Amino acid sequence: MDTGFSTPLLDFFRRGEVAHDVKLLAAQGALAPRAHEQLGLLVLLQSDADPEIANTAEATLQAIPRGSIAAFLARSDAPAELRTFFAARGVEPAATPAPDADAPIIDTAPVPEVEDDEATALQKLAAMNIPQKLSRATKGSREERAILIRDSNKMISLAVLSSPKLTSTEIEGYARAGNLSEEVLRVIASTRAWMKNYNVVYALTRNPKTPVTISMNLLPRLSEKDLRVLSTDRNVPDVLRVTARKKVAIDK
Repeated sequence: MDTGFSTPLLDFFRRGEVAHDVKLLAAQGALAPRAHEQLGLLVLLQSDADPEIANTAEATLQAIPRGSIAAFLARSDAPAELRTFFAARGVEPAATPAPDADAPIIDTAPVPEVEDDEATALQKLAAMNIPQKLSRATKGSREERAILIRDSNKMISLAVLSSPKLTSTEIEGYARAGNLSEEVLRVIASTRAWMKNYNVVYALTRNPKTPVTISMNLLPRLSEKDLRVLSTDRNVPDVLRVTARKKVAIDK
């Protein structure tokens, strides 16, 4: 079923690029940290071809208090597709919307925090399997996110961007990082809330790993001062540097 919205994590599930153990984790409600994504995964998985996955997702849906679902559906950002799905089950939007969608609608697997030390986090993460890493990516500490955003498994690195604990400072750091995948940079560039931050826009433009089509589209948003810097930056693609130079000349 179409859940009415898209996230990097949901897209992996829609494309069928997810192992059974990861699907089971999501069907238990233990993967996504936000109500929107959690419900989206559960609704998607309750019709999965694998009976174990479908039955687990259905059991998790049944375990969610109807009042919690009704309050979520009353939110202005609740997708119409989810309202339709739950209306068929006799659940209508409540009179008062839920105030917060950054928390899971059902918390089936609380994840304890680890020490705020990157070396310790690295050791612990190295011993984890993919489902465990996914849980840490969405629910873990800042140090864990800094490690997992660089993970070679795309689903894990992109899952970091679903964490409700992410700060604007972290996103700025990711936008500057030259060792992240293009997919991570694309998601940052396509997320409106993050792109309202000028520092993120500038960092993406100067990042040589950012796809050039994205960098070029961001040029008009740069200040004259930053365009001048970009026009002499040997680390960015030639076409970007030359275009910035021409833009500075035109604006004189």
